[in-house]
Amino acid sequence: MKKTKVSIVKGPEQPTEPDINRMVRKAVALAGGLKDIISPGDSVIIKPNLVYPAPSSTGATTDYRVCKAIATMVKEVGANPVIAESSAIGVDTEKVFQVGSYDELRKAGFAMIDLKKSKVVTVPVPRGRVVKELSLPEEVVNAKVIISVPVMKTHDQCLATLSIKNMKGVLPDTLKKKFHTTYGVFQAVADLNTVVKPAFTVVDGIVGMEGLGPVFGTPVEMDLIIAGKDPVAVDTIAGLVMGIEPHLVETTKYAAELGLGVMDPDLIQVVGEPLARVKRRFKLACEAVPETIPYPEGFELIFNEKACTGCRNGVLSVLRDLSVEGKLDLVRNLRVIAGQIEQSPVKEKPILLVGVCTSRFKDCGVFVKGCPPNNVDIISAITGEINRGHFARAE
Repeated sequence: MKKTKVSIVKGPEQPTEPDINRMVRKAVALAGGLKDIISPGDSVIIKPNLVYPAPSSTGATTDYRVCKAIATMVKEVGANPVIAESSAIGVDTEKVFQVGSYDELRKAGFAMIDLKKSKVVTVPVPRGRVVKELSLPEEVVNAKVIISVPVMKTHDQCLATLSIKNMKGVLPDTLKKKFHTTYGVFQAVADLNTVVKPAFTVVDGIVGMEGLGPVFGTPVEMDLIIAGKDPVAVDTIAGLVMGIEPHLVETTKYAAELGLGVMDPDLIQVVGEPLARVKRRFKLACEAVPETIPYPEGFELIFNEKACTGCRNGVLSVLRDLSVEGKLDLVRNLRVIAGQIEQSPVKEKPILLVGVCTSRFKDCGVFVKGCPPNNVDIISAITGEINRGHFARAE
């Protein structure tokens, strides 16, 4: 059986834009090139990971220079590249473009789209296990080719977020919520990839993220580009570089089960840099939480798969800020719940219910409205209830 190719290219430390351009071109060429998947005149969506307003030096977002190199190569084939993203729920995509220096690409004449502003069309998902129909941006549905450009980073829900998970960013915010609250996000993301499967993946491993990803982790300079035409195989190899076995990443596992690619490392040919030479175990989110946010006595944080990125990031951001300010004692003996819980929480301690998904049980504690709530509202709920004597007061 012919093996699928995944390329790994190692660059210099702190690579310049010309360095990154050379790395991307080499990785794409080693993985088979673009000419057999892109024709002159094709509309090509280039999908970075721009979840949150943070520069690529943090490891949270795709480096704009990687997308620039890919878009330039697409133009050289005679096709029409469009860099497109819909950032996390409640996040302004244009703000993320700005913070991530993507405005430089606009100035250079590259087309960019905030998919949150796009017209949506309904498409069937005939191979979907949990999703049978989706409303997707018209530009994505009409594109001849999709190129996924994720960042190599850990994730607090599915260990790693790479090419398959990156495609969730084409969804309207309402559907992003349903993926968590209704369908089950991991299988739903795999189902999504059956109708918007990337024809090529280029992983930005220039600066990745370990620990409390996808936003609040620690940057890790790897100076790598990983590329291939099989998104499952690329995610498998990128995960192994990070020290994560592919079957432990549920999006990779479910995508492989749907026949979207190869997950068995024995069926993947790594070309370019040997895997063993670039491996570096990434600290997982579950390992980093106690170090990043040292919870005070009695504090509990309850998320589940149905807690979307907006609520998760909001709560973790507030806790991180409290930690930096030395005020974590404010949440001593507090239970914080976010996500669509199924049964009434036990009331043996004060409860903070975050986001609209918890509203059915708002009489069980202090409820913070919003979808997702603003960070200031979460902080206000905590401090306000302390002042009213409902939560523990810091000593």
